[in-house]
Formats: sequence, C-alpha cells, structure tokens
Amino acid sequence: MSEETTIAKPASAVTAAAGDELLQLVSFKIGPEEFGVDITKVQEINRMVDITKVPQAPAFVEGVINLRGKVIPIIDLRKRLGVAHQDDDKNTRIIVVDIDSHVMGMIVDSVSEVLRIPVSTIEPPPDIATGANAEYIQGVAKMEDRLLIFLDLSRVIDFESLGVLAA
Repeated sequence: MSEETTIAKPASAVTAAAGDELLQLVSFKIGPEEFGVDITKVQEINRMVDITKVPQAPAFVEGVINLRGKVIPIIDLRKRLGVAHQDDDKNTRIIVVDIDSHVMGMIVDSVSEVLRIPVSTIEPPPDIATGANAEYIQGVAKMEDRLLIFLDLSRVIDFESLGVLAA
C-alpha cells in the first residue's frame, strides 16, 4: 500500500502526561473477537429487554424498544458484521449510542471494560481486511496481550441508506 493512511482522532482523545494522546473506548465482545467504540458515542449500557419487531426492516434490525419514553431502533451487531448467530444470555447487552444525532441500540454478546489506550497503538486495518465489512473498521489497536478492532459507528449504520431508521 503506497498511500499513507491516517486514523481520525475521535473526540475522546486526551493527552496523557507523557504527551501521547489517549483514546477512551468502550470494549465489547461479539463471539471471540473484541471490539471498541469511541466512548463519547456511548450514552448507556443496558441489559437485554423485550424488543418489538418492525415489519420489513433490514435483517440486522431487531426492532425497537421504549427507553424512558423514547422509541429507539435496536440492531444486532452480530448480524450487521456477518458473525454467526448466538442465543442471548445473561451477559448480552444493549449499548445505546448516538450516531450523527440518531440514538439507537446495538446488541453485543458482552461489554468488557472502558479502556484508555494510546492513539499511537492504533493502526489502519490490514490490507487483507477487505470485503463488505472492512469499511466498518476504523483501525486495530495493539494491546499488550490482544488486538482490539476499533469500529467506525457512522459507517456501521449509514442512516441515509437506511431511511427506515432515520425517522
């Protein structure tokens, strides 16, 4: 790859005492893989609740829930990312996020922790990560003992192409 790729700095990037910018992420699991999203996009994390199905919605849209008087769409991140189905369990959570002024929930297998990682540890997705879902990956964070896939939520859910959710 001859062009240099840069990772956009999210609003949650802060400067550490040593001068290296830190990024705050909420990490979660889908299957065996660990993902992260910018903490400034996360409003809250909830246990699973009953979801009302919406007719003729895209396959990854599970339906809607009533969150303190506001109806919000819920997507299954497993389906959106093309990961095999797994039944919900006691660890399944709904991460409520604000993406481009649209509030919605994402079903994940479990929420791990809030991480503060140096921006310098995030690399662009590898060239081999191509295909339909590669566009959702903002970068890959190299942790001491694992890798974390940093998702770009505005690409995971493109509201303009999903007019059904944008209302």
